[in-house]
Amino acid sequence: MKQARYTLSVIAAGVLWGIISIFIKGMNAGNVSPLQIVQLRTIMASAALALYLFFTNKKLLCFKLKDIWMFIGTGVISLTFFSLCYFQTIIESGASVAVILLYTSPIFVILLSLVLFKERITAVKLTALVMTFIGCILVSGLGRDGGGITVKGFIIGLGSGLGYALYSIFSRYALKKYHVLTIIFYTFLFSGISIIPFSGLSLDSTLLQLHMLLYGAGIAVFCTVLPYLFYTYGMTKLETGKAAILVTVEPLVGTLMGCCIYGEPMTIVKAIGILLTFGAVILLGLKK
Repeated sequence: MKQARYTLSVIAAGVLWGIISIFIKGMNAGNVSPLQIVQLRTIMASAALALYLFFTNKKLLCFKLKDIWMFIGTGVISLTFFSLCYFQTIIESGASVAVILLYTSPIFVILLSLVLFKERITAVKLTALVMTFIGCILVSGLGRDGGGITVKGFIIGLGSGLGYALYSIFSRYALKKYHVLTIIFYTFLFSGISIIPFSGLSLDSTLLQLHMLLYGAGIAVFCTVLPYLFYTYGMTKLETGKAAILVTVEPLVGTLMGCCIYGEPMTIVKAIGILLTFGAVILLGLKK
């Protein structure tokens, strides 16, 4: 039962990341760019966490300067780098291709975990990885509706998968010395600062409108703070590779959101993809 708690925590992170389209579509309607959304969510999330930690446990705001590389890793090398690569892949090759290349991340996680943490690549883990990747391809519709890709788009897309994977790696090191909330706070803070040169964000009249502020608060709390908290908490007891596969429920939730809320079509191919990916999650949850 204790192990199930950590598994469900990682799955909950994927579900919350999957509902992000609600807030992104709302903010896009107000002409806020994707990069501005990334910076807004990290700044608001770090500000909310800073206030919470200041009044509850100031010690969690402290870290040793020699460990700054861990938070630069989770915040800049992972969150900022993967966000920039991901949005550029959407521009270069389209959203369907971008999603698939982003979810090459479990492959990077498993390979890096083998080298750095000596985690074994088991038959079950490898099977679940293949099922997840095929499921994501079917859900995205890659190869249909003009899903072409350039060499540049492919390389940048792989960069998004690598950047996404590196959060699991850097946070694994950070968890040995720091509280989950400390890691998440400095991840958002360093990411928010590092993305300033790219976003062009300014406090104009659009962002100061009440509904925009509510969207910003929603994406900061429900699609940033909580899922990162759940994911990092789950990683305290789960293998890095297993957590990386479990969190791939995110694109499935996003697909279901599109079908149920925005009226996007649900095809047989998409349904098979969803079943494959959920099957991989169940496979990882089974005992030997």
